[in-house]
Amino acid sequence: MAYDADVIIVGAGLAGLVAAAELAEAGRKILVVEQEPEQSLGGQAFWSFGGLFLVDSPEQRRMRIRDSHDLALEDWLGTAAFDRPEDHWPREWAKAYVGFAAGEKRAWLSERGIKFFPVVGWAERGGGNAVGHGNSVPRFHVTWGTGPGVIEPFVQRVREAAKRGLVTFKFRHRVSELTRSGAAVDGVRGEVLEESSVERGAKSSRTVTGDFAFKAQAVIVASGGIGGNHDLVRQNWPARLGTAPKRMITGVPDHVDGRMLAITENAGGSIINRDRMWHYVEGIKNWAPIWTDHAIRILPGPSSLWLDARGKRLPVPLYPGFDTLGTLAHIMKTGFDYSWFILTEKIIRKEFALSGSEQNPDLTNKSWRQVLQRATSGIPGPVKAFLDKGEDFIVERDLSALVARMNALAGGAPLLDVAEVEREIRARDMQLDNPFSKDMQVIALRGARSYLGDKLIRTAKPHKMLDPANGPLIAVRLNILTRKTLGGLHTDLESRVLGADGQPVEGLYAVGEVAGFGGGGVHGYAALEGTFLGGCIFSGRSAGRAAAKGVR
Repeated sequence: MAYDADVIIVGAGLAGLVAAAELAEAGRKILVVEQEPEQSLGGQAFWSFGGLFLVDSPEQRRMRIRDSHDLALEDWLGTAAFDRPEDHWPREWAKAYVGFAAGEKRAWLSERGIKFFPVVGWAERGGGNAVGHGNSVPRFHVTWGTGPGVIEPFVQRVREAAKRGLVTFKFRHRVSELTRSGAAVDGVRGEVLEESSVERGAKSSRTVTGDFAFKAQAVIVASGGIGGNHDLVRQNWPARLGTAPKRMITGVPDHVDGRMLAITENAGGSIINRDRMWHYVEGIKNWAPIWTDHAIRILPGPSSLWLDARGKRLPVPLYPGFDTLGTLAHIMKTGFDYSWFILTEKIIRKEFALSGSEQNPDLTNKSWRQVLQRATSGIPGPVKAFLDKGEDFIVERDLSALVARMNALAGGAPLLDVAEVEREIRARDMQLDNPFSKDMQVIALRGARSYLGDKLIRTAKPHKMLDPANGPLIAVRLNILTRKTLGGLHTDLESRVLGADGQPVEGLYAVGEVAGFGGGGVHGYAALEGTFLGGCIFSGRSAGRAAAKGVR
């Protein structure tokens, strides 16, 4: 058989690029097939905040954080809550990934030029018991350069391999079938889409201008998840998270459509954990959208008061930044698909960050001058732009006026009673008169400030919200934002796709989000954050190395 390459990679996102780089280093010839135009090389990872999960890193030790492999694995397994027979390989992936994160991961990334912001973030703090969900310590390492900084070394390596004739890109090639010779996958077939000059991340044309077929000894599927396809999200929505939202906004570009899951299944691959997914509850509509229903996630500090659509405070331990899916399940069981933050100007100055490379120009541009300006110039520029232009933000000095506008934004029905909202805020404020408290959020807030990183840049000094000296009151409507697929194609530790019989499908691999970031769901039911990009890197590396050995 005449092959067009040793290995075909479907998808030019982070996982696909890492796999291609590994294959090229082994001297293999690679064909990268991608439905989007060249300007979207790197996929959705480009738009990320660039957070990576590391264990016992130099950055942690400098921040006086004591971490270990055993503690991280306890946190991972407590969060994942693996409980299904098909969780064997996801559990093995989890053990391997935590070992990677506590071992060679940082050095391996550093060899490729990736550096990290010195202050470690504390995501998914949990707030329950020691064996349950959450990070016991801060582990969220922001890449210096954010998402573009993560993909840059792999883009560079793959482009250099292309100059040497080892890598060929086929942009605007949409795969619709994995072809087989007997039981083995031996290529791809699909449609050529018309050229598109849209900006990176924008919705591109789906007009077909031709077709194609390519052959190779192996195919690596690296096509991403389902977050841009709301129909698929609703179809797979689990009952444990309540009723699927009637209204969702979208945290990923339109091309994250989940097409390759069914296509790979038709070629003999099995999908597990379809009902495991990860969506954020702090979504806001982008005032300058790039893709359809473009959403941005607020990365909140722990001080904002969180109310449901009727003004009831969310229960313990559902505080900002503590338990994303626990909060999602609670909100969806209220009968509404949105909630509210109430905060002050002092809180928004210090505690509000926005996820995404474009919302963090200081970190993305690797500019210490801009970082210092952010720390000293009041409300960060991107946050101020949303405060001024975002449809989900309300600013008022008077609580009655604030609540009236909140009701108007929600559709005019008086769901929020100003007296009840005032009672919640006033009762919370009274807890600040003493160094002790019965309010668990106030206790958690004070605990957060015992961590130097939070005290320096992420947590406002506790203060009374109704005191006019602390600035105007701010309300933010929080929407459900679609993001990650936690289940996916079932794979072993070499990223080989497994069939319904549990055996590898010859010639077929899967990496990144389409494989649940490894194994068909390395995160189990929930994630610790900073683990999505890392899952793309780890699984891409695994597949690239395994495929390089497997082809002749």
